[in-house]
Amino acid sequence: MWTRSHRMVPIGASLVGITALLIVSAGPADADPSASTTVTFAVTAATLDITAPATATLTNVAPGDTATGSLADTVVTDGRAATDASWTATVLSTAFTSGSQSIPASDVRYSSGSPTATTGNGAFNAGATVTPDATAPEATAFSHTGGTGNNTSTWSPTLSVIVPLGTSEGTFTGTVTQSVA
Repeated sequence: MWTRSHRMVPIGASLVGITALLIVSAGPADADPSASTTVTFAVTAATLDITAPATATLTNVAPGDTATGSLADTVVTDGRAATDASWTATVLSTAFTSGSQSIPASDVRYSSGSPTATTGNGAFNAGATVTPDATAPEATAFSHTGGTGNNTSTWSPTLSVIVPLGTSEGTFTGTVTQSVA
């Protein structure tokens, strides 16, 4: 006879329960709950460039005076992504001529003035007023020292041409070349 305190559970039912428990808890023992992705990219370098307006006009003056004016914005863009991002901009002028008359480059004065805009790190250095004469040492217009990576600098230089007292009437033309290295 059976008493109420003892119930019999068929052996088959117990085995099914244990098997189900094993199936539910079984899985890959070494599963990783994360996934890794290797990511790469390149930092590319470009060039060191200078841009300036194609033309500029100075003030009209009488003989013995000084013609002056702005060359408008000169921009150096350093895209070299260098560990030393230093560069120097130089300036050179031809003589100013009108027909057979000539005002020598030694009578030309270039002044960069302070930068009007910069990006990047390092020191941006305005050049002194220089005579951009081909017979003189190379004239520094502007420079950037130190820093790393890319940078830009914008300045608006002024140009002055001393017109000799004996100069005759005419329209004088010359070329001012700014370079960067």
